[in-house]
Amino acid sequence: MTVSTREEHTIDQIASRNPEVLLGGRWKPTTCVARQKVAIIIPYRDRWPHLLMLLKYLHPFLQRQQLDYRIVVVEQAWNHVFNKGRIMNIAFDEVLKMEKYDCFIYHDVDLIPESDLNLYTCGSQPRHLSPAIDQMRYVLMYKRLVGGVLALSRTHNVQVNGYSNLYWGWGAEDDDMSSRIFDAGMLIKRPPNHIGRYKMMSHKKREAAHNRMDLLVKWRRWRNDGLNTLKGLNYSILFTKEERLYTNITVDIGLPHLSNTLKGHENIAAIRWNWV
Repeated sequence: MTVSTREEHTIDQIASRNPEVLLGGRWKPTTCVARQKVAIIIPYRDRWPHLLMLLKYLHPFLQRQQLDYRIVVVEQAWNHVFNKGRIMNIAFDEVLKMEKYDCFIYHDVDLIPESDLNLYTCGSQPRHLSPAIDQMRYVLMYKRLVGGVLALSRTHNVQVNGYSNLYWGWGAEDDDMSSRIFDAGMLIKRPPNHIGRYKMMSHKKREAAHNRMDLLVKWRRWRNDGLNTLKGLNYSILFTKEERLYTNITVDIGLPHLSNTLKGHENIAAIRWNWV
């Protein structure tokens, strides 16, 4: 698949090229029954040109793979410090209220897949789909990397308790996820580099998470920091709307407070959850 990130497109132009996509960014094959229902989760804020470019390529890509899918853009409201892990956990919770999806692809908005052979499905182990990115010279930077595009089944999400809710700012929430995967007794599978190739669109880095190294050192708190502590967090869903090419979930997660720091979560009792 040839990818060019230089062309500009409008949402109407992209929609006109994907007439079979249903409201909310949903599509499924008509000539067969897909083996999995797949939700593409895109954490987002203030990256409209990147989102348009991704939608342009992603819809045809997913349709060529004959997937039953929905593209979900989870958007953090206001201009506060970004918390990627928390809004992805919220998206997982909210999407399962729509339909019982089998597979969740957590997808950075600035990455475009280059090969149709890179299957957007879930397997028996978590799958890191983006080992080879052009700006990284198409080389896997380190073995435990899971950032970029990660496929987790519904069961995997529960086994690792989702992402950490504590990383405010850029960096380390994906390395935290890697530790969760291994500590839960699973492995990270990847396509070969000539298949797991991606183009990265240029962008300005977010503010770095000031406490990321302290949190990473104490990653073993993961059983008490994630999906099972969402109900204790102060967030609200501002709206959920099925747009022409995607479902938008806009959430207000507030500001980081003392109660949301590592110290405040070290001894939180686990809450039973029922996502499986």
